[in-house]
Amino acid sequence: MFRRYSQRLIAEIGLSIFTHCADDTLQCVPLLQTFDKRWRNYTGRSGDAKIIVDLGLACVLFVVVPDFFGTALKAGDSHVLLWLIALALFFAPQALVVSHLNRRMPLEGGLYEWARLAFNDRVGFLVAWNLWMFSALYAGVSGMVTVNYVVYAIGPQAAWMQSSRWVISAVSLVTIGLLMFLARVGLQFGKWLTNVGSILTILTIALLAVIPIARHTAGPGSVYHPLHFTMPPLSLFTLSVFSKMTFGALTGFEYVAALAGECRNPKRDLPRSVLLTAPLIAIIYILATSAILAFVNPNAEDVVAPVVQALSRATETFGIAGIIIPITVVLLLIYYLATFCIFFGVSTRLPMVAGWDNLVPPWFSRLHPRYKTPINSILFLGIATLAVGLGSSIGVGHQEAFELLITWSFTFYGLAYLALFAIPIVSKKSRNLRPRLWLRVTAFSGLLSTLLFVLLSVFPVVSLENPWRYSLKIASVVIGANLLGVVAYLAGQRRPKP
Repeated sequence: MFRRYSQRLIAEIGLSIFTHCADDTLQCVPLLQTFDKRWRNYTGRSGDAKIIVDLGLACVLFVVVPDFFGTALKAGDSHVLLWLIALALFFAPQALVVSHLNRRMPLEGGLYEWARLAFNDRVGFLVAWNLWMFSALYAGVSGMVTVNYVVYAIGPQAAWMQSSRWVISAVSLVTIGLLMFLARVGLQFGKWLTNVGSILTILTIALLAVIPIARHTAGPGSVYHPLHFTMPPLSLFTLSVFSKMTFGALTGFEYVAALAGECRNPKRDLPRSVLLTAPLIAIIYILATSAILAFVNPNAEDVVAPVVQALSRATETFGIAGIIIPITVVLLLIYYLATFCIFFGVSTRLPMVAGWDNLVPPWFSRLHPRYKTPINSILFLGIATLAVGLGSSIGVGHQEAFELLITWSFTFYGLAYLALFAIPIVSKKSRNLRPRLWLRVTAFSGLLSTLLFVLLSVFPVVSLENPWRYSLKIASVVIGANLLGVVAYLAGQRRPKP
């Protein structure tokens, strides 16, 4: 299934060349739908039940990520209620809107193509720009994540590595160099690794969720209640934690929709896959957060590696930390590095396509003679990722640097998601993309949840020496980068057309 998807991805990149040539972009849709139908007939199908299970598995793998468990810990026992509210107000609207757009524009072009067809080339370019910034900054944490995980594997004697800029810089150079190499040889290599790593990560989180229950049943002195329905205090801090739990932890369903070409009936199968996996996603997040809280104080958690931190303390109880932690570190590192590889590789295609559209210099579209990958775009993104990864740690500790990169990256992602939820609400009626009223109301819920995250991204949820400096960094980078994106688009419009 994933192999056929990679073939479709390559085909859609090629198709995007001539989809941009029409003055009225929606005139291209019937032609592309015809191609899409022929491709489906070529690739064949599996059984309906298997497709629904595949989509459900993909939904779990793309949505469940360990990055925001540290944020969820800040909610304390009220995290259960906040997770359930987040699923209702954001994840369900996201799934429904993506399913709707995938039915109307089934070419799997993602947020960029949907926004361009619904609005115009300028909006599409800015969506692509923010997606590119998201991936570049997200991959920038690879060095810090790797160092933190290695420290847990080695033990307390290696704790000095977490604050060593030389070590983090060297590891960042190696990991980003690896990402550039894998992007040069193509995306296919990392796909199977991502799937295996994601499944192993789910198993690791499942192990974490089981340990407190085992400790509770082992003796009467242990008390563990994973399902505390506690009302959170109404404060700006609670709203900030909730917004980061909502958007940061539950995005990514548009990547699942990209697999809809494997379905006989995407209109039916995608909603069924959501009904299948939404309870599972809720259980994973709730039980994992409760398990971490059983071993880690919310005010003393490691925001870079909360899962490994909790497992380290949990397995000490049973005397098996020396065995479990190195294995866990390897499994999570496989997942993280493979995920960075996929995001990095896909993002190098955005400047390449922009070069085809004459929005950036054609230098970005130059392909490797053997692998047919955009070598100059890979070089540019690699240098940019390394620069932000190293620059973010100047004058701050590694925990704050991690928070800066994660918040920057997902705020750019949030700006792209604003366009996603705006399409069913404000796109022109002539585009024929507006659904029924109930779905527009649902999209409005997702829009408000995303807007809340973007606005509160400047509000830190970790203890900092200078929170105002943190807020200023977040706001200035996000605003400045988007102003630069506007300038890049206008410069591209003035460039002579070939």
